[in-house]
Amino acid sequence: MIEPHAPAPPGAPPSWTSPARLPVRPGTGRFLVLACVFVCAACGLVYELELVAFASYLMGDSVTEASVVLSVMVFAMGIGSLGAKRLRRHAAAGFVAVEAALALVGGCSAMALYAVFAWTAGWGGLWAAGPRCLLVVFSLAIGLLIGAEVPLLMELIQRIRRQDAGGAVADLFAADYVGALVGGLAFPFLLLPFLGQLTGALLTGTVNVVAGGALVLGLFRRDLGRRARRLLLLTGLAVLGVLACAAALAGDFERAARHAVYGGDVRVAVRTGVQEIVLAGGTHGRPLDLFLDGRLRVGGRDERRYHEALVHPALSGPHARVLILGGGDALAAREVLRHRDVHRLDLVELDPALVELARHDPGLAALNAHALADPRVHVTTADALAWLRGTRGRAYDVVIADLPDPGITASAKLYSQEFYGLARRVLAPHGRLVVHAGPVAARPRAYWTVAATLRAAGFGVSPYRVPGHDSGFAAGPDRSPGATRAPHDWGFLLAAPGPTPPPLRLGTWRPDTLTQARLTADARAADRTRIDGLRASTLVRPRY
Repeated sequence: MIEPHAPAPPGAPPSWTSPARLPVRPGTGRFLVLACVFVCAACGLVYELELVAFASYLMGDSVTEASVVLSVMVFAMGIGSLGAKRLRRHAAAGFVAVEAALALVGGCSAMALYAVFAWTAGWGGLWAAGPRCLLVVFSLAIGLLIGAEVPLLMELIQRIRRQDAGGAVADLFAADYVGALVGGLAFPFLLLPFLGQLTGALLTGTVNVVAGGALVLGLFRRDLGRRARRLLLLTGLAVLGVLACAAALAGDFERAARHAVYGGDVRVAVRTGVQEIVLAGGTHGRPLDLFLDGRLRVGGRDERRYHEALVHPALSGPHARVLILGGGDALAAREVLRHRDVHRLDLVELDPALVELARHDPGLAALNAHALADPRVHVTTADALAWLRGTRGRAYDVVIADLPDPGITASAKLYSQEFYGLARRVLAPHGRLVVHAGPVAARPRAYWTVAATLRAAGFGVSPYRVPGHDSGFAAGPDRSPGATRAPHDWGFLLAAPGPTPPPLRLGTWRPDTLTQARLTADARAADRTRIDGLRASTLVRPRY
C-alpha cells in the first residue's frame, strides 16, 4: 500500500521527510537502493566469513572460536541498528560514513589480525592473547557497522516512495538475504582460492565503499550540500587510497609475516583446496619443517622419533598388507617400507598437493627416501572416512592412522567410534591399528578419550608415548607460535580387534631411535596419566 508523505514536523529540515529529489524515476531509484542492499549484504557476509576463517586458520579449528565471532557480531548488529536511529535525519550522509568505516575496518581486518598473530602471539604473557582479543574487537566493530546499514537504507528507500512498513521490510530483506547468499558462495569459491584472505578482504572493502558512495553521491546528491558532497567524496577517496596501498603491499607483507611465523628459510608456501602447506628448510643441511594450516606437522629434528614410534610397534606381527590413513608426507611410508616383507602399502591422503610435494620437492622427497616411487606403494586421494565406508573385501594386517590432532574440529570425525568401526572392518582378524592421539602430558583427557573410543569400537588398547625434544611438531590444536614450539610428547595407541590389548614390542626390527626398554618405560609413563570413566566420541557427539 503506497502512502503519501506526511508533512514535515515543525522545525524539521526538508531532507527529513520530504521526497528525495532524484535524477531518475522512483522505480529506478528503488531498484538502485535494493541493488546497493544486495552488494552491502554480500560484503558484510564476506567480512563475517573472513573472521571465522582467521579463527580457524590462525587460532585453531574450533567450534568455540567460530561461535564467539558469530555471536559477538550478531549482538553488535543489534546495537548498531539501535545506534543508527540517531542518524536517520541525515540518512544519506550517515550511510556513506558507515560504508566508508566498514570498508576500512573490514577490508584491513585480515591484514591487522595476521600482523598481530605473526609478530606478537609468541611474546608470551598478555601478548599471547592479542590475536583473540583483536578478533573480538573486529567482530564487534564490523557487527556495529553492518547493523547500522539496515535502518539507514530503510530510510532512504522510504524517501524515494513511501510504502507500508511490511512491504518495505520484505523488499529490503529479500535483497539482503540474496546478497548474503552470493557473498557466502563467493568467499570460499572465488575470493579465498584466487585472491587469498588479505587481497580478498581488501577487494571486498573496495566494492563496499564504491557501492555506498555511488548510491548516495549519484542518487541522493541533490539532497546534500556542496560541502557535504565534497567531504563525503574525499572520505571515500581516502579509504580507497588506503585499501589500494594495502593491496599493493600485500605480497611483501605476507612474505614478511610468514617469515615471522615460520622462520626465514621458507621455501614453499601454497594454499590448496584443503589446507595451507609451508615447507621451511630441507636444503643445504638445514632440517626440514612442514607446516599444515599453521601447525608444525613435521619437524626435521624430531620426525624420525615420531614416525618410528608410530610405525614399528604396529609392524611387530604380520604386515604383508599395510594401510596408512593420512601421512601424505610419506614419512610413515618410509618406515613401513624398511620392512622388506611388506608386499603392498596403500596410502589414503586427502590433499593431492601434499602428495605431489612428497614426490617432487627435493627436501621432502629426500627426507622420505623417495618412498612414493616404490612400486609397492599405491596412493589414493580421498577423505579417510569416506574411503573406509566404500571399501569392501580388503583385509589389511596393519592400519596406521597418521592423522591430525583430535582436538582440531575438522579432525574429530577421524577419531570417532564410527571411524574406528570402519577401520576394524578392513583389518584382518590378527590385524593391528595404531593411532596418533595427540600429546599425553598436555592433553590427557583427549588422549584417553581416544582410548575409550577405540574400546567402544571393539578394540583392545595398549597406550604408549614418546617424549619429544625441542621442535614441538604435532603438539595439538593451538596454532600460536609460542605453543607450536613448546616441549611436548607424542601419544599413541596400539589396538587390536577383541578385548585383549596387543603386546607392545618391536619384534626383530630395531629402529634407530627406539628400543624395547624405552618403549616399555614410555608405556608405563603413559599409563600413569590414565583417566577412567570417559565416554566414547561419536560423529554426533564429539568429545574432544
